Amino acid sequence: MTRFPRSAEAQLPRLVALVPIVLALVLLFSGFHDLFAQRGGGRGGQGPATPPKPMHRVAGVRDGASFFPKTDYPQVRPLKAGEVDFRHYHAPEESLALMKMWAQKYPDLVELYSVGKSFEGRDIWQITITNRKAGKDTDKPAFFIEGGRHAGESSGSEATLYFINHVLTNYGTDPAITKLVDTKALYCKPHNNPDGNTLYLTTAQTLRSTVRPNDDDNDGLLDEDPGEDLDGDGFVRQVRKFVGAGKGSASKDPRDPSGRLMRRVAQGEGDYVLYPEGIDNDGDGRYNEDGIGGLDLHRNYPENWRPMREATTRGYTQGGAGEYPLSEPETRAVFTFVMTHPNVAAAQTLDTAVPMILRGPSTERDSVAMAPEDLALFKKFDKKAQEITGYARAGDVFYDYSVGGRPVDPATGESPTGRPLFGHSPDFGYSYVGVPWYGDEIWNGGRFMDYDKDGRVDEYEVMKWNDENRAGKGDFQSWTAYKHPQLGDVEIGGWNPKFWSQNPPPDLLETWARNEALWNLWMAEQLPQVKIMSVTAAPAKPAPPAKGKPAKGAKPEPPVSLEGVYDVSVTVMNEGQMPTALEIAKRVKIVRPDACTLVLGGGQELLRAPQGQRQQRPVIELGWLKAGETKTVTWQVKGTGTATVNVASTRGGIDRREVTIGAGTN
Repeated sequence: MTRFPRSAEAQLPRLVALVPIVLALVLLFSGFHDLFAQRGGGRGGQGPATPPKPMHRVAGVRDGASFFPKTDYPQVRPLKAGEVDFRHYHAPEESLALMKMWAQKYPDLVELYSVGKSFEGRDIWQITITNRKAGKDTDKPAFFIEGGRHAGESSGSEATLYFINHVLTNYGTDPAITKLVDTKALYCKPHNNPDGNTLYLTTAQTLRSTVRPNDDDNDGLLDEDPGEDLDGDGFVRQVRKFVGAGKGSASKDPRDPSGRLMRRVAQGEGDYVLYPEGIDNDGDGRYNEDGIGGLDLHRNYPENWRPMREATTRGYTQGGAGEYPLSEPETRAVFTFVMTHPNVAAAQTLDTAVPMILRGPSTERDSVAMAPEDLALFKKFDKKAQEITGYARAGDVFYDYSVGGRPVDPATGESPTGRPLFGHSPDFGYSYVGVPWYGDEIWNGGRFMDYDKDGRVDEYEVMKWNDENRAGKGDFQSWTAYKHPQLGDVEIGGWNPKFWSQNPPPDLLETWARNEALWNLWMAEQLPQVKIMSVTAAPAKPAPPAKGKPAKGAKPEPPVSLEGVYDVSVTVMNEGQMPTALEIAKRVKIVRPDACTLVLGGGQELLRAPQGQRQQRPVIELGWLKAGETKTVTWQVKGTGTATVNVASTRGGIDRREVTIGAGTN
């Protein structure tokens, strides 16, 4: 954003608006405790100096705070340092240590590298898993998986790490995994967005994606109103204030006799007002409406991108889309890597928390926007994914996700219509890259039991299940009195926003990470795989006579001598469970046709056809092989010795075989 100098007069409203921000900074520096706590260490000091609390600084120029107290979450501590477990969350720094350990422990299988730099300049680390002794990664079909795109949706990072660990620790003992690593390449990135992931897992702050400053509330200020952890428990929860009967917009839910559960009602029908925990930094009457960042890396892809604002007010816009497609380095890193690795034949980019097996299209029904053959493959994948994960829902973003599985609006009786999302990765993956590209949603936010069987799980049912199954686990903090600097007497409490509402508590994490990882492992095993099934070299047989009568007066062509000529035939098969190209991939020309190539040895040549007829070429295109399909091609070669036959497929990999010509059938 271009910033222009302002006159002193023009600055006055801005200075007035900064007064609440100064108050926030005072609270921040004091640790949100007694502003006049004794600090000691100087004249009149009455005790040892209190050590300053470690702070996390966020890069970027913004109108609000850029530094926040660090929080040492128990949920982010490993059970034992240096050992892998999935009962805690891995911040990017720990994930990098694990990836370095894996690269050292499995040097023939793992390559660790950076695919780009984040907004704050952090490396975006990724690993390739493949048996390099069995060929280069770029010579094999590939699967791409990543997590951590949305800063707080940490479960995706854990599922990616689980996927990596499961593959590596089972290589050499599990035949299916061993074959997978020998014949395929796995590109794995636990943290798409290390800046946001780090802020989320080491401070009380929450944010959507990137930390790039953004004006979420359109008031001309950037990130001026983040949340504050007022009670010092490490989380930004909820605040409730009693305002009197008929004066509020919330009330205690009568189904919960403990008075914990709140429900929103129409203004004037409640006796409470609910706020997010924090202060109104910019004095606009709203709380935490413009925190750190605000752009959405999952709305920044080039396919069907729409701007955040447009000139007419009549067009489509997309919140969080960024200044232009791929404006954000984290998304650009995905784009660049995938586009320069066209061997990627399927992909998964993980979010939370529905849960749902989620794919494109995001702007139209799948039956309209997808080729029938492609849709049939996606539905096959959907079904298997549901079997493995247990997720109740699967389907496209535009309709299946947006209508929430409800075929009819209970209020009107009308069938719902879908809602588009723009700049979405599943659309980029299918319509641009031409592959099955999922963006699964992990975790259910505690929605385990539909007690009243009405087809939905509301907050009361979430609390009821939690009380019955997790009493004493601390997922919900009871409301506690607090003296708010602006609102006066309030209470702070509610669900744990990070390790219940958005992600599973650590003791439930491994099940969700494992199920998601295993379904993605199954998808990777479905990739196309071209293989030479047989190569033969036999004395050439005369070509069948041309059909039809020769032209009147035409002289017959002299017969071509087949002495010393051999028919070299190769049969190729796609052993995978996917075609070597989806129908959309053919349309957008993202993959070349599969092809066989004959590399001749010394003293060998392709037999020349009679003049006027098409000459043989060393490369014969096969088109694209369907799953399980075989094709055979033949060359006529003059001369003996060893030749090499290659088959190459953009997404099905390569295979090669030598053939001895003139020494019988091979």
